[in-house]
Amino acid sequence: MVKYQFIHALSEAAPQSHLIARTACPLLPETALITEMREQESVADARFGCAPFARITLLPEALWQDSLTEGLLAALRPLLASPVSPEVVLDVTAIDDVVLAQVLRFLFNQAHRLSDLQLKNTRDAVRIERITALCLPEQQEKLEAIFHRQQAIARGMVVARRLADTPSDRCTPRFVVEEAQKACAAFPALRCEVLDEKMIVEQGLGLLHAVGKGATCPPRLLAIHYDGVSDGPVRCYVGKGITFDTGGLWLKEGAGMYTMKYDMCGAANVLGLMLAVAELRLPVRIMGVLALAENAIGPDAMQPGTVATACNGTTVEINNTDAEGRLVLADAIAWASQRHPQARYIIDMATLTGAVVKALGYELSGLMTQDEPLRQALTRAGKRSGDEVWSLPLDARLKKQTESTIADLCNTPTNNAAISASAAWLLHHFCPPTIPWAHLDISGTALWRENGRSVASGRPIPLLVEHLMGDF
Repeated sequence: MVKYQFIHALSEAAPQSHLIARTACPLLPETALITEMREQESVADARFGCAPFARITLLPEALWQDSLTEGLLAALRPLLASPVSPEVVLDVTAIDDVVLAQVLRFLFNQAHRLSDLQLKNTRDAVRIERITALCLPEQQEKLEAIFHRQQAIARGMVVARRLADTPSDRCTPRFVVEEAQKACAAFPALRCEVLDEKMIVEQGLGLLHAVGKGATCPPRLLAIHYDGVSDGPVRCYVGKGITFDTGGLWLKEGAGMYTMKYDMCGAANVLGLMLAVAELRLPVRIMGVLALAENAIGPDAMQPGTVATACNGTTVEINNTDAEGRLVLADAIAWASQRHPQARYIIDMATLTGAVVKALGYELSGLMTQDEPLRQALTRAGKRSGDEVWSLPLDARLKKQTESTIADLCNTPTNNAAISASAAWLLHHFCPPTIPWAHLDISGTALWRENGRSVASGRPIPLLVEHLMGDF
């Protein structure tokens, strides 16, 4: 866990810290080194002659206000890839609130590294243990609230990231349930409800069953309940949890399978969100649903042309077994709506389509909803948190994309058009029109990509916490 504290003068900083400040910070010492570093037009970084600091980094003023392109984060990532000190002193005397939130989440997320999975022999390396915020006395009260919130968000992100980064031979549906139960046990306000493969069939979740029945690791449905108050509407979150996606009998090529252990990021992020909410003790009622299955090949795997029935009675022709995420989501959305027919809203999140990456890239999550107040609220929350969404269309013009001659719906369009929106159009049939519903396609944002490698990012947990904070 990365801790934090506040100081009002650099003389209060721990010796051998790494000082990170804006070029014009008035609290910097008037030394020859600082004067020379201030003359640089780009990043100025010093490792020698910095006493009492181990390292001093000065960054241009514009970066501290750049929430759009994450300029400050881009500058800090390579600098902190190998920290020289467990103590970081961060100048927050004049920084945009969104930029501060982004930077704090990055720093607090240093609590997780891939080496923590203990799958690689590595030497012990320095890692950040404490953030010391350099601020003016009159700023501290406001900053304390920001730091507390971002630390809680980052802790949830770390749990989600660690789970998603775990190789799929270990991270099975059962493993996810067990890890979630361990994590939730620390919070009395959280309780877990588990449906095993027999209960999934008994409760009529035929789509989840169809996806999971081909694997030796059977499917699970995990509901996490949070009661921050005794009464009031329940907010529901549903996450796609395909612990590995081969594509089923519609088999992916090898290169397309490499990152498929991350096809459960939606479910992992629902867990992380529930933990963050519990730590923040938000006065709300929430149910998080994790739809967990492995999409495997084998004698029992679902076949193209299979017709399966969801728990709300809707039949779906499975014309593509590699469009399995929308199947498990559909059942979980319907199940959540039956448990809480008066839900305030249902929001699902999933690494659902590569098409959303082609449309929006890696910085924006795709948002699809027919509920305008929910669309506007999520869009505003994205801007405030720096974890942004962008709306894609969702209306009856997509109806033909899910028509089937043998069932109520088919799971993917035969014309291969509007893939992301077509998936959302399928999903909207499983949430009653009386409950506001939104779909987040996080295929581009659920991973952080750098130098040709991918790791889990923990998004969109910041977005959803920000949305929650403005919704009660």
